[in-house]
Amino acid sequence: MVPLHDNNPTQITPWVNYGLIATNILVFLYALTLTPSQLEELFQTFAVVPEQLTASFQSGNPAQMWAEGITLFTSQFLHGGFLHLGGNMMFLWVFGNNIEEKLGRVSYLFFYLTCGALAALAQWGVAMQSSIPAVGASGAIAGVLGAYILRFPKARILTLVPLGFFLTTFRIPALFFLGFWFFQQFLYGFASLQATTTADTGGVAYWAHAGGFVVGLALGPMLGLLSTKPR
Repeated sequence: MVPLHDNNPTQITPWVNYGLIATNILVFLYALTLTPSQLEELFQTFAVVPEQLTASFQSGNPAQMWAEGITLFTSQFLHGGFLHLGGNMMFLWVFGNNIEEKLGRVSYLFFYLTCGALAALAQWGVAMQSSIPAVGASGAIAGVLGAYILRFPKARILTLVPLGFFLTTFRIPALFFLGFWFFQQFLYGFASLQATTTADTGGVAYWAHAGGFVVGLALGPMLGLLSTKPR
């Protein structure tokens, strides 16, 4: 499916959303220039490695906890491949601009990074001893989707659907399109509870998706998502 919302265009230029997309792409292009050993070092340093995060909390060392805590944010700009990056950036491009318009640029940046960090903690909570680095903007973008379904439940998503050898489009209300997406992540998350690492679930951090979505639902209204006042 390729979602394309047909909502009215935003009234402000979503520079923060553009900046987030550009930063993700530039970091990915930089990663492509690295050798395998350098790439491994990059992920070990800036991705969330659950066992290292757990060890930092257990150590009680503020410096170590700070160093590992920062990865909750830096990991949001690392991706494992072209499809991983492309899928995330497509959803951010489609849905992020409307949320930036409603929250304002500064609040939107805070919202995005907070959703991503708390989503990473949600995934860490079910795999605290995993040694697999967790990367990607999926948790933050899930927060954007949570905010979108709350603020624009009746907006229709123009969705490309394959029917055998043919392609057709359907206009699906955001409430159903994104609600079904969340329901999938929630079910897959429960199904993956027997797995100890994201590698055992095909590399997909379902609890980060579900957690980010819930954080977006809760945090958005706190930042004025539902306000009717113009910004």
